[in-house]
Amino acid sequence: MSAVRNLSPLYNPFMIQKILKYSLLLIIVSLLSSCTSKSKIVYLQDIDQAKTYEEALSYEPLLQADDLLSIIVFADNPEVTIPFNLPQIQGNYEIGNNQAGIKTYLIDNEGYIDFPILGLVKLGGLHRREANAKMVKLVSEYVRNPGINLRILNFKVSVLGEVMRPSSYTISGERVTLLEALSLAGDMTIYGKRHTILIIREINGVKSYHRVDITKSDFLNSPFYYLAQNDIVLVEPNRTKINSAGVGPNTGTILSSISILITIAVLIFK
Repeated sequence: MSAVRNLSPLYNPFMIQKILKYSLLLIIVSLLSSCTSKSKIVYLQDIDQAKTYEEALSYEPLLQADDLLSIIVFADNPEVTIPFNLPQIQGNYEIGNNQAGIKTYLIDNEGYIDFPILGLVKLGGLHRREANAKMVKLVSEYVRNPGINLRILNFKVSVLGEVMRPSSYTISGERVTLLEALSLAGDMTIYGKRHTILIIREINGVKSYHRVDITKSDFLNSPFYYLAQNDIVLVEPNRTKINSAGVGPNTGTILSSISILITIAVLIFK
């Protein structure tokens, strides 16, 4: 009993209050450190003040090396187009369950395709409409009033980093916006940095790197509102995600230990 009496003065309500106070403070600081402001999360925050951007309506992809093209020649007399519309010899290329068996053309590193009758034709470096007009001009030497249906079949973009489903995505059309690409990837996680999205673009073998802030409406006027084929979109993690990377696996253990210590302290000094 004497030993208990001698130790009892060391254990008093003030010590319990102190332990609880610092524990509560630790929990509050942890919660506050994970909070973030609206300015870092919401997209296109000043959209109401944005100006209309009509140039985006005329956007066309630029043909470049490794683009896979479908080029179909048509005319009033279908028989005269047969030499230009060769079947696919090895396998079939299908898109949307149609156009099966149509021969495709891969633009080589010099920008050329090898087209029936015409031979080597340089399309790399041209916009799709320019390439279409060029093919019409060349084919018109053999066919009266020809038409050309030219499409890019392997238009794809890659979305990596802090998104729900990072992957490469094949686009059925010939243009896709950055917001649409992020949507395909399931949108950004809460840890993604929305004001410094990195876009890696390669044109004619030259790579360029650009930062885009999608929290500002100026992004709509950016040349990177529409992505080019083979663009890579990289969403970087914010400071919260980076800081939690080292302690994340141990967070549960630390909080459990604190909880146990508080419980023991309360039981002892009850």
